[in-house]
Amino acid sequence: MPHVLLATDADHLADDIFAALVDDETTVSRVRKGVEVRPAVAALEPDLVILDLQIGNMGGVAASIDLRHESDSGRLPRVQILMLLDRDADRWIAQEARADAEILKPITSFGLRRAVAAVLAGDTSAEADDTVTVG
Repeated sequence: MPHVLLATDADHLADDIFAALVDDETTVSRVRKGVEVRPAVAALEPDLVILDLQIGNMGGVAASIDLRHESDSGRLPRVQILMLLDRDADRWIAQEARADAEILKPITSFGLRRAVAAVLAGDTSAEADDTVTVG
């Protein structure tokens, strides 16, 4: 059963993601601050972390970089990261933060489910209309 950790302070976005992903096979946990991501990953060991680009004072980019540094040093297991972007011009920053994939907001349930499935499958070539995966 895949476990997804969502990091966003936007309740409407969290509601959409929970509605799109939670089912008999997938669970979703949520944190509201970027600084909460690392301890949540350590405690929950999720299969995927979805990071909102804009989260309070430690955004998705900083949280992604932090997770990659922690996994590179062996302090955390490597986790797949999907970053939610505000605009197409932000795609480069998701790549710089070493996210596995990114998706543009506003998200659709179908696009999100397809992106999550591709990332969890390790498919770096799959693309949905609103998703670009990063190797």
